[in-house]
Amino acid sequence: MAITKDIRQQVRERAKYLCEYCHSSEEASAARFEIDHIQPRSCGGADTFENLALACQRCNSYRYNFTEGTDPEYKVSTQLFNPRLHQWNEHFVWEKGGLVIRGKTSIGRATCDRLDLNDQRHNDGAIVKARRLWIQGGWHPPSNDAIES
Repeated sequence: MAITKDIRQQVRERAKYLCEYCHSSEEASAARFEIDHIQPRSCGGADTFENLALACQRCNSYRYNFTEGTDPEYKVSTQLFNPRLHQWNEHFVWEKGGLVIRGKTSIGRATCDRLDLNDQRHNDGAIVKARRLWIQGGWHPPSNDAIES
């Protein structure tokens, strides 16, 4: 079943035009965000509204078809953040004024690691550089997100 244009728009609106994983703003991005299958189709996931999330291209490509990751603090496998089951602020917090996402829970840490939310392994910190510009422009971090200094 194909995802209709209406469903895509409903997913965008539900997410308030933020990547549901890294909370980047689609408006500040050069590319339109993608519709991600939380439970990947390759693992039996459906095209239902409840199984869809808005994801920036970066998060979508790093998440690929993974539903689990490793918590680097405790070295245990755990599920990744699921925007239909979990609240972002329960698992993540912004540090350094909004430049860096820190996982507060095993799910948060495993998601930060698997999706490389702070470019610790890739791109020489490109996402942190982009966040710095977004902060200067007043577009970041999202107003409902928790920030620690």
